[in-house]
Amino acid sequence: MAFSLPDLPYAYDALAPHMSAETLEYHHDKHHNAYLETMNGIIEGTDYESMELEEIVKKSHKDDSKLFNQSAQFYNHVHFWKWMKPEGGGKQLPEKLQQAFESDLGGYDKFREDFINAGKTQFGSGWAWVFVKDGKLHIDNGLNGENPLIMGGTPILGVDVWEHSYYIDYRNARPKYLEAFVDHLINWDYVLERYEVATS
Repeated sequence: MAFSLPDLPYAYDALAPHMSAETLEYHHDKHHNAYLETMNGIIEGTDYESMELEEIVKKSHKDDSKLFNQSAQFYNHVHFWKWMKPEGGGKQLPEKLQQAFESDLGGYDKFREDFINAGKTQFGSGWAWVFVKDGKLHIDNGLNGENPLIMGGTPILGVDVWEHSYYIDYRNARPKYLEAFVDHLINWDYVLERYEVATS
């Protein structure tokens, strides 16, 4: 089964001024699509072709590093677009998430500090994550396309800290990008949806 590029769930300019239309056009239409096309080319005619995307990511991490790099990045970005929305972010979390953040992450302010720090301290390209493992929330980062699936976890929130995600808008100021992501872009409804899947 060949995978396809999902449409953005909003207009290209909908996240401005925190993320520009130019960034989304390059990031979604060029970078995300390149991961897709390379992944589809690798899996064609193999056992991977009949697998779900999460299965491909997990199996290729053990067996095929080239495929893992493409499939993990494709997977990460499928969710990344949904983890953002116009006028998102901030402290107004759904009650169920608020309770989980209090019990597992020390509350919203501690989450904000630790999540931004995970993105700031990821050396080179990668991602910062909030994920569920063994029924609890955790924050961590990963190199390149690495995500919580390979650690036995389920991601509920991730932020891309590859330079193509922020350089047009923020140049080398990754911390400012991360602050804007948390304060103005996070789609808490989708985070809740992912949390409910992970804990069901």
